[in-house]
Amino acid sequence: MSIHPSTLALSDLVNERLSGAECVFDPELHDGPDPWTTIEPAEARAAREDVAKEVCASCPVRAMCDEYAARVRPERGVWAGRTAQEIAVLTVAARVA
Repeated sequence: MSIHPSTLALSDLVNERLSGAECVFDPELHDGPDPWTTIEPAEARAAREDVAKEVCASCPVRAMCDEYAARVRPERGVWAGRTAQEIAVLTVAARVA
C-alpha cells in the first residue's frame, strides 16, 4: 500500500485489510462524517462512538484491528472498540511502562 494506512478512511482500510469486520456494514458509524464537509457536534460524536464500540465488542476481527490500530495510531474513528484518542493514550502508556 503506497498510502500510510492511518490516512485511510476506516471503510477503505476494511476493504484492504480486515475482511469480515463488522464495521463494513456501516463505515460512517465507526469513522464519522467527512470532517471536511460536516461538523459533528460533540454529543452526537460521543453517541455515535458508543454505538460503534458496541458493534466492535462482537466483531470477529477485533484482535487484529486492535493490533493494527496500535501500530498505525489512527487520527480518527473507532477501532477495536477504542477511539483514536484512547488508542493514542494506550500507545503512549505502553511505551512508558
